[in-house]
Amino acid sequence: MEFKEIIYEKKQGIGRISINRPQRYNAFTALTLEEMYRAFRDSWADRSIGVVVLTGSGDKAFCTGGDQKTKDDAGYGRGEASFELLDAYGQLISIIRAIPKPVIAAVNGYAIGGGHVLHLVCDLTIASDNARFGQAGPKVGSFDAGFGSVILARIVGEKKAREIWYLCRQYSAQEALEMGLVNRVVPQSDLEKEVETWGRELLQKAPTSLAVLKASFNADTEHLAGITAIARHSLDLYYHTEESREGVQAFLEKRPPDFSKFRK
Repeated sequence: MEFKEIIYEKKQGIGRISINRPQRYNAFTALTLEEMYRAFRDSWADRSIGVVVLTGSGDKAFCTGGDQKTKDDAGYGRGEASFELLDAYGQLISIIRAIPKPVIAAVNGYAIGGGHVLHLVCDLTIASDNARFGQAGPKVGSFDAGFGSVILARIVGEKKAREIWYLCRQYSAQEALEMGLVNRVVPQSDLEKEVETWGRELLQKAPTSLAVLKASFNADTEHLAGITAIARHSLDLYYHTEESREGVQAFLEKRPPDFSKFRK
């Protein structure tokens, strides 16, 4: 399988999917998401694969969400992809949750915005000590009113989740560990080794047991799929508004956004 924006490797029972856009802090395009989806499908179909690792290339970022430079007045562009970015993103979230194999997020640096949601929906998260976590939606004229908000509340509690979403602050790896957002923090140089250790340990477990347990954990929030679909359509409409455009423009111009005229 050939890819332009990700690296996909399989080794001794572990599939490894790396967003390969380090020059953009591994921000994704619609094509990135489609390629990731294809890699997850392949890992699902390959019976020799028992664990999937999701990460980002380089040592600065896991993923920083949608690439703002591909966004215009109508939202994110499609580029070379078959689907619009929001549709491709929804499909990726769905397959991460649906694949009957554990998915480990290896967070090496920034996990912000849509990238933060990606690690949230993975089964486990192992972070390097330089990792930074946070949401950015309200700061750049965007939101995730489905899995990205409710799963976060389930993990860290509703008050903390509201803080994370409303204020768009960033949190260190240690802070993330203390709030239950990640499973383990290790020195950056040890991240790959630690992830492989966890992966090898998972491969020693009964695959059907893991698959059924994953389905059981997901069942509690499966109703969010419908809410997520509604939120995705709402977000697509929102991207056409002046309010959303102000967020993007301010980000590109590296200035604070002025949302005051949009308050009702």
